[in-house]
Amino acid sequence: MTEYRLGEMEEKFADLIWEHAPVGSGELVKIAAEVLGWKKSTTYTVLRRLCDKGLFVNENGVVSALMSKDEWRGKQSENFVEEAFGGSLPMFLTAFTSRKKLTEDEIEALRKMIAEADGK
Repeated sequence: MTEYRLGEMEEKFADLIWEHAPVGSGELVKIAAEVLGWKKSTTYTVLRRLCDKGLFVNENGVVSALMSKDEWRGKQSENFVEEAFGGSLPMFLTAFTSRKKLTEDEIEALRKMIAEADGK
């Protein structure tokens, strides 16, 4: 099972890749040095971890995204709901709304999502 969590620096680096992809690995080293203050070895170590997690691929010296940032966030959200609420979206929403009142716009957006999922 793929791990859908990133450390703080992995997240910052992933954002850099999404912002520039596809990007040459040499250029990525320069960007990471400039923005994050990383050495070449650190860049390649973290890149390998992100590739192992299925976010990116480094082929022929070009780093490309295997999934978009939105897809990644979706996977993280699914994983969180699965782990914390046994996969139950209603249980998650109950816990969420017990502490934070939804706005009318949020309620309407949820209604639309439910109607679309229900095919109505």
